[in-house]
Amino acid sequence: MRYLIICILCALCGACNQSTTDMKELYVKKISLKDVSVEAVPALLDAEGIAFVPIETVNWKEYPYRPETFFRIAHTGDAIVLHYKVREASVRAVAATDNGPVWEDACVEFFSSPTDDGIYYNMECNCTGTLLVGTGSSRNGREPAPQTVLDNVQRWASLGRVSFEERIGECTWEVVLIIPAATYFKHQVKSLSGKTMRANFYKCGDKLQTPHFLSWNPIAVEAPDFHRPEFFGTLRFE
Repeated sequence: MRYLIICILCALCGACNQSTTDMKELYVKKISLKDVSVEAVPALLDAEGIAFVPIETVNWKEYPYRPETFFRIAHTGDAIVLHYKVREASVRAVAATDNGPVWEDACVEFFSSPTDDGIYYNMECNCTGTLLVGTGSSRNGREPAPQTVLDNVQRWASLGRVSFEERIGECTWEVVLIIPAATYFKHQVKSLSGKTMRANFYKCGDKLQTPHFLSWNPIAVEAPDFHRPEFFGTLRFE
């Protein structure tokens, strides 16, 4: 009888089923960045045949807008390489300094857990490459990365690195991030090679003319909340 009750409850709980059976996986290819500048990363990823993956899940019907958003990911053994490409109806880059409210701007995000200890990192970047990195086990009480850690993340932004107020009108933009393993500053990640991580990728813009909250892996909660590691997918590093 106890087993039957558990099965019935699990069948009724979409979030439980989704978090265990429907999570996506990505294979992360290893590449070399020797003598490659950060602005040349898109061409290198093209040459390596690394495909873009859409961030397209609308989790909350109150926010139906779905800007075209793609990412691709690779690694070098000691760094994660991310390339985002976005087309949306307006852009904004008011946050001018690191660890500011970049999520209010045209923003892309990478949340990941380097181990299974319950700690995850939020790495959030607006369209001019301004970066926010924090860590913790939940939304509350997160510890921001020191500026010395942030300074080691190489960045390229197609719109340049100068902040600006919202620009209305369709715009396409790209950012590249080269994220050293040391950015996981509360952990000792010596090598990414052969590693498995849980992660999710997001697109948001809380203060754009059309707010939106997209994810790579679906998030089965009632209100917008990216701080949900139970809905992370899997990254398998070569």
